[in-house]
Amino acid sequence: MTDIPPSDPKSSQRNTLGFDEFLGILVAFSTIGLILFWSFSRKDSSWNINGLLLPSPTSSAPPVTPATPRQPVVPFIVPGVKPTVTPSPTDQNTFEDELPPVSNFAPDQSQAEDEPTSSATITRQQYSVVAPGEKLPTIPPPLAFTDVPSEFWGRRFIDVLSSRGITKGFPDYSFRPNQPVTRAEFAAILQQAFGKRVDSSSTTNFKDVSAQFWAIPAINQSISTGFLKGYPDKTFQPEQKIPRVQVLVALASGLNLKVPSSPDKLLSVYKDAKEIPKYALDKVAAATESSLVVNHPDPQTFAPNQEATRAEVAAMVHQALVRMGKLQPIKSQSIVTVPR
Repeated sequence: MTDIPPSDPKSSQRNTLGFDEFLGILVAFSTIGLILFWSFSRKDSSWNINGLLLPSPTSSAPPVTPATPRQPVVPFIVPGVKPTVTPSPTDQNTFEDELPPVSNFAPDQSQAEDEPTSSATITRQQYSVVAPGEKLPTIPPPLAFTDVPSEFWGRRFIDVLSSRGITKGFPDYSFRPNQPVTRAEFAAILQQAFGKRVDSSSTTNFKDVSAQFWAIPAINQSISTGFLKGYPDKTFQPEQKIPRVQVLVALASGLNLKVPSSPDKLLSVYKDAKEIPKYALDKVAAATESSLVVNHPDPQTFAPNQEATRAEVAAMVHQALVRMGKLQPIKSQSIVTVPR
């Protein structure tokens, strides 16, 4: 007899490795070996261990290789050849061919004023290209004088001359169309209207016109160009209110109008023709034939010795510029016309 207790059959069974357990271990190691063999057999050996340990149960595709960043394409620029830029529809800027210098541009008024224009989308259609040597229109709109209503008989004559700076208003935005015109003021209007330069050697000195007088350049010009003359006593009388007959004599003389063959017949259109001074008969007849005479309200009343108003002077100077071809005619019932 021994002191060793008999072995427990159940414990011996637990220490013995069963066939089924051995088979499971063999299958597990075989599977791991196949996975390792498949991984090392791939061309790209940089496999992801996390992807092997935690594979996606629904993905049967191989792992995606990270894309290589695209390098920017640098165009080959040929010397002297301008590269062409083709924008994509999503670009914020719109490129166009090279535009002329800004100094050669003029705004195109055909574009709506309320249409917003981005500086990034400027096109040729928004500008009018001015050819070298071509002048832009410089005539501003007529001034809106507070005392010249739209129905005033001489409004259109005043508008044309004021827009060209020939006649000007006063600081209170008035024109004072019915105010008489002095001889100095008339000389200044002639200077603006006909714009001829005066030779300094042809200036004339009058006893009543100082060298500092505001209108001395205009007076000298009106004398040298033949529009006006002084008086026999070597005075000019710059502050004298100029009569209507002197305005027309000055315009006919400055424009060198020819005397009509029948001056008396032309002057017969005036009811007060007898009031015309003898020295002015031929000049007034020539002015009448050239449509320089403007009478209001009655075209047949000349009123030769009446002081000329600012509106009347503007109308007659306008007609003289029409006669020279510098202005377009205006239809007015106040213009005296005679049958040809």
